[in-house]
Amino acid sequence: MTQSQFPRRDDTTIHFSHSAYQMASRFAARDLGIRHFQTDTAEATRERISETDVLVVSGFWRDTLLQEATRLRYVQSISAGYDQYDLDGLRDHGVLLCNASGVNADAVSHHAIGLALALIRHLPSARDHQHQRRWRGMISDIDQREDDLVGHTMLVIGLGAIGKRVARLAQAFGMHTIGTKRDTATHDDSCGEVHAPEALPTLLPRADFVVLCCPLTEATTDLIDKDTIALMKSSAYLINVARGGCVDPLALQDALANGVIAGAGIDHFKQEPLPPNSPFWALDNLLITPHSAGETRKYEDNVIDILVANLDKLWAGNTDLNNRIV
Repeated sequence: MTQSQFPRRDDTTIHFSHSAYQMASRFAARDLGIRHFQTDTAEATRERISETDVLVVSGFWRDTLLQEATRLRYVQSISAGYDQYDLDGLRDHGVLLCNASGVNADAVSHHAIGLALALIRHLPSARDHQHQRRWRGMISDIDQREDDLVGHTMLVIGLGAIGKRVARLAQAFGMHTIGTKRDTATHDDSCGEVHAPEALPTLLPRADFVVLCCPLTEATTDLIDKDTIALMKSSAYLINVARGGCVDPLALQDALANGVIAGAGIDHFKQEPLPPNSPFWALDNLLITPHSAGETRKYEDNVIDILVANLDKLWAGNTDLNNRIV
């Protein structure tokens, strides 16, 4: 894309598309003098897509929008994941795509550690007992007691911005950390050990916590299935703050119901929202959060930081954008 193909600042219209995030109001607070508006449904997004030069979107994206988005030149994804976009289609239409990798790295990493702590400290059952007005007695069976994280091993699958933060936090709690990364030559000191993904079968039996921080790709789809779960310790916990598609839900349900692993903390399922009749709701050894790991009061402004920096580059004729995917 050349400078002449991207509209001038005065001619640029930004379309924010989200049902909950207050993107437009936070952008307006910067008083940049750039034309913008927000839609809060997929239908409204489609209705106004023809007015759009820059689209800031996540869940409302549909590949069919490309046929109507005659002015569209840049899509800024609100999320880090970009598996919902037809990358070849964007290229064919001359549309740039950047994701929001890193904007919620602190929130998601804290959430992952929070799930681990909640599970090993039995916090969900403590809240259940509170509602039941029950003061639980001390536990004689050592294997059934709460525990701490010190000395346990955490396997972090995917050492991107989030995974590295998870590993560092785990180390601060006195845990041994193991990570997987496609390019093992470019790792830092965030993990005690770093291995290629192919080593996973030998790493899973060592882990007390398996934390998914990887993107959803062909290689990671159903990464955690019946076979990989069978390699885990019966005392191990699975934490998923990645994509729901990384876990086979039937295999996870069976493993939790039958005590194949000790428990799980899941922030993202293949089917969302979970239907009322989902068997996952009734599992005592499962802690569910509603795809909220990345939620933070800073989210809108963090995304807008990327957007504004990239727009300044585009207006200067530079397409070397932050977090560029296409």
